[in-house]
Amino acid sequence: MSATVIVSVLTAAWVGFSGLSLLRRAQFVVEPLAQYGVPRSWWTRLGVAKLAGAAGLLIGLAVPVIGVLAAVGLVLYFLGAVVTVLRARSYKTVAFPLLYLAPVTATLALGLTA
Repeated sequence: MSATVIVSVLTAAWVGFSGLSLLRRAQFVVEPLAQYGVPRSWWTRLGVAKLAGAAGLLIGLAVPVIGVLAAVGLVLYFLGAVVTVLRARSYKTVAFPLLYLAPVTATLALGLTA
């Protein structure tokens, strides 16, 4: 099994878990969002965006351009999350969106070199 497949599947699972957790309104996800000032009306759309990105990474294993586009979208999503955390001056929690940004960026890099 190639590194691209392994990284893509693990990243999709990680991001998918995050999307499902948001849609289920898990406390460990929604409490920080409320503290950062993310409007509650955005939460469902943000969760769906994560799930769509995760699905796109998996589809990208068969249709590489879809995987690259999904990875680009997720990189932008998690860069936005980093900015949101920094704007809220929650410096001690900035590691959390970075834990998603890193594997998404790795998946993008692998997709661009495949």
